[in-house]
Amino acid sequence: MPRMLDVSEDVRAEIGDEEADRLLAGENAPGSYDCTSCRTPGDTEQERTSTVLFVGEETAVLAFAHSTCIPSQVVRVSEEQLQGAVRSITAEEPHGPTPAQLPNGTEQAVLGVTSGLILIDGDLHPALVVEPTEPIARPGSVGAGDEFLPLLIEQGFLPVSDLNRKPSGLSGWSVLLAMGQLHAILQPGTGGGSPVAWWQAHQPLQVTDGWRAAANKSHTVLVFAAPVGSIGQQPREDLLHDALEKAAANGRLVAAAMPLAGTS
Repeated sequence: MPRMLDVSEDVRAEIGDEEADRLLAGENAPGSYDCTSCRTPGDTEQERTSTVLFVGEETAVLAFAHSTCIPSQVVRVSEEQLQGAVRSITAEEPHGPTPAQLPNGTEQAVLGVTSGLILIDGDLHPALVVEPTEPIARPGSVGAGDEFLPLLIEQGFLPVSDLNRKPSGLSGWSVLLAMGQLHAILQPGTGGGSPVAWWQAHQPLQVTDGWRAAANKSHTVLVFAAPVGSIGQQPREDLLHDALEKAAANGRLVAAAMPLAGTS
């Protein structure tokens, strides 16, 4: 029986026309599945479903997601990430920062990324807090100045003066939540090309069921960023909120609202 599948041109190019046609005909596609984004059940016979191809160095895995969660796309990840995603680790580590690499032109800066739920105007919003482990210099500059916030403002992030107001959206950026785990923050590709990773986790970041549910309800993640030493490791969400408020009051916080991946 034909399936209600979306197979993007990028996915078709990777798996080949023959395999893509077999999927669309229902020969190799499952009827029911767990959405690779929100982890709730889906049915390829009853609702639009995206084919999502995870490609590592040696392995490729085809997964399925509600089209309302993620569009059909190719996600390139490290082999280690892919194997971890395949295992679908369920242990939750909601507040531990995950180191990753931030491409900034000439050198690699290590970032800590923490997930948490932030209360704004009576509603809980899924948030990510990005903080480098050291000052970020402008590519090509000489000196020890910290240009992290100015660089982000140039990309479209806006300073936060009031944590009770939801940040503005940032066009072309998105947050990649796949197989129930956080993989990357994506920025627009050069010349209108495919999105590229601004930040990518060495290992997929575990998020709580509550965070994932909030993200899939709003289809939006609030991304806050602050210079090194502004936020620190906060073990509870109320303490994280307090640290963000303090950073905002000191003019050391920028933010943007980003949709879940696939808005390119």
